[in-house]
Amino acid sequence: MSDTIITESTSTAIINAPIEFVDIADWVFTLPDAEYQRCSPAHIAAGFTTSDDGRRMSLNVETIGGNLMVQHYVEDIGEKHHVRLLSTSDVIGPSGRTKSGVVWELSVKALDAARCELSNHVIGKTTPEYWDHLGKSGVPFEVAKNAQDTASAAHNAQETPLFAKSIEAKALKRKQASN
Repeated sequence: MSDTIITESTSTAIINAPIEFVDIADWVFTLPDAEYQRCSPAHIAAGFTTSDDGRRMSLNVETIGGNLMVQHYVEDIGEKHHVRLLSTSDVIGPSGRTKSGVVWELSVKALDAARCELSNHVIGKTTPEYWDHLGKSGVPFEVAKNAQDTASAAHNAQETPLFAKSIEAKALKRKQASN
């Protein structure tokens, strides 16, 4: 991945469950396909596997800004309250196919004994394929960046509260099982 940022957004939402029952890594790496789809109308499919070196992976297919994205998220940090995933994602749109680097970071912090806050932070970065694609399509970088930034921020704002509800449901089941 290159260091040039295409988009960066953060959305937050409340999880109405005690932080000790929240496990974001477990949620990400066991998220059923149908549950992923319920978290956004733009979500098409999800699954999980491992990389060649044994790290956990989350595979997500979604549309953002009119582009189909196939994301191959590899675990970089996989803690109970902090997950960072790295992907070189396939991006398929009206002007062809390219690749984009994506950093997806989820974290949670306690607000009080019964609630916590989920932060969903996404960074999109250029790749050599991305630059080649822009050159061939004739789209100026700033135009592509502005379009992607707007679409990604809107998508993040839509999915984050639904991710929080999904994580909350799993946390409350874990809390109930502990009683």
